Amino acid sequence: MKIRYLIILFVFFSSYIGKAQESLSETQKLAITAKVWGFLKYYHPNVANGDFNWDEEFLSILPKVQNANDKTELSLIYSNWIDSLGEIKKCNSCDSSKRIEYFENNFDLSWTLNEELFSAELSNKLRFIEENRFQGKQNYIDVNGRGVLEIKNEIKTQDFEYPSRNYKLLSLSRYWNIVEYFFPYKYLMDENWDDVLIEMIPKFINSKNASEYQLDMLKTVVKLDDTHADFYSNEIGAFFGKKIIPVQLKLIENRVIISDYTNDFLAKVNNLNIGDIIESVNGKDILDLIKINNKYLNGSNTIVKHRNLEFKFSSGSSDSVQLRIQRNGEYFDKTVGRYTWEQIISKNKRSGEKFRLLSNNIGYINMAYLEERDVKDMMEILRSTDGLIIDLRNYPTFLPHKLAQYFIKSKESYAKIIQPDISYPGKFLQTKPKTISPNKKGFYKNKVVILVNSETQSRAEYSSMLLQTGDNVVTVGNQTAGADGDITIIQFMGFGTYMTSIGVFYPDGTESQRVGVKIDIEVKPTIQGILLGKDEVLEKAIDYINNSK
Repeated sequence: MKIRYLIILFVFFSSYIGKAQESLSETQKLAITAKVWGFLKYYHPNVANGDFNWDEEFLSILPKVQNANDKTELSLIYSNWIDSLGEIKKCNSCDSSKRIEYFENNFDLSWTLNEELFSAELSNKLRFIEENRFQGKQNYIDVNGRGVLEIKNEIKTQDFEYPSRNYKLLSLSRYWNIVEYFFPYKYLMDENWDDVLIEMIPKFINSKNASEYQLDMLKTVVKLDDTHADFYSNEIGAFFGKKIIPVQLKLIENRVIISDYTNDFLAKVNNLNIGDIIESVNGKDILDLIKINNKYLNGSNTIVKHRNLEFKFSSGSSDSVQLRIQRNGEYFDKTVGRYTWEQIISKNKRSGEKFRLLSNNIGYINMAYLEERDVKDMMEILRSTDGLIIDLRNYPTFLPHKLAQYFIKSKESYAKIIQPDISYPGKFLQTKPKTISPNKKGFYKNKVVILVNSETQSRAEYSSMLLQTGDNVVTVGNQTAGADGDITIIQFMGFGTYMTSIGVFYPDGTESQRVGVKIDIEVKPTIQGILLGKDEVLEKAIDYINNSK
């Protein structure tokens, strides 16, 4: 009798455990729905070609999903959904992709075969769709002639600034799936993208107002660890404040210091000096403010996050802010004016030389002002110099192919590119290495030094890679922005943001994303250097050339 009782008890608990294992939380069900919806959006032939209002399909399936009690019921809902989309014809050309050399670090459809989530029947249907995926002109995505992703036909609802619950989920699902299939550097992110979806679903649902909702968007974008990826809206502007102080701040040696003026006149009006150390803002310790605001700071690496920090904790809505400043070892409290960006720009009259001759017969080129049409005449003027310094601590006006040609003796490869294959979403095509040929009219034989720092971003980083092919070129400075490659505007729902959409690598396969460009001689700014008004990176470059003569 006792044995029989134990057998019954074992069967009961086995059945209970089995049901418990099959049960899924609301967040899990919503995350799975977002993934299935996104997969069908880009893979199913009858969806990818635009036959369905796919947003409405998402909204229609949600009530059914929420009523599902376990894996079996949920799989049946998805399976019936797929059946309702119509017949899928055999794709004869899909097999040809097996012969393509793909970049697959971001590709993972293993979730479609997860036995804990899906029935075998559903997994088979999802696999069949992958094997017979859409090969025509996609309704929601495209690539331009440069291989850059373009997002299209995404509908904006009238109440997108703070939509209802299910529209919030739709907004997150839209954005998440674009990143899932088309962000070339997803594999480099600090957080697993699946985990981000699980984390953000309840945040989006439970946001109480437009400000919270849009701040959750910003937090999601920041998780891309991509300097190109930022998010701004009127609500976010109101949250942080749209007025800023007229100086540039840097975190150096764990101190926040004024490193430059964004407006010379307004900085002087407020008696702010380069080298001033900011201790607190409105009575709050500045290092504590950095920690609090870290979740809002976008950037590929810590250096860039700190480059962007002043707009998050020194900004505000009021016309002034109370700062505690350390200057020459003395501390004092000061009320400092805040200004709109338009006010700062309108009073800022800075200009710069394209190139000039430094002491000891060294040429200096400022890529922020140099134009492509200047290259030939400039190189004639600077040909007899004992060395060249090319400053890329800025955003260049052009890609310096013509300039780089003076520094090589033979054809060189400078970059490898990957671009999204929209016929197989999640996979990236590897293009032939980018090459550059020498200038037949002359080779500049002396030392060339490239200057880089955290301001060196995107085109400037690509330009650095191009110039680094030179036979006598070295790079001096500190970690760059780590955001290389063309950008794409991608969508939540009504709100656009940016994402790097082409992958750029050195010819040896080394990433520039997140880590920045290769540096031969590292020079980090110091507080002492700023106080003395030194350009430590430039000084190191000059020393290098002088010692190489």
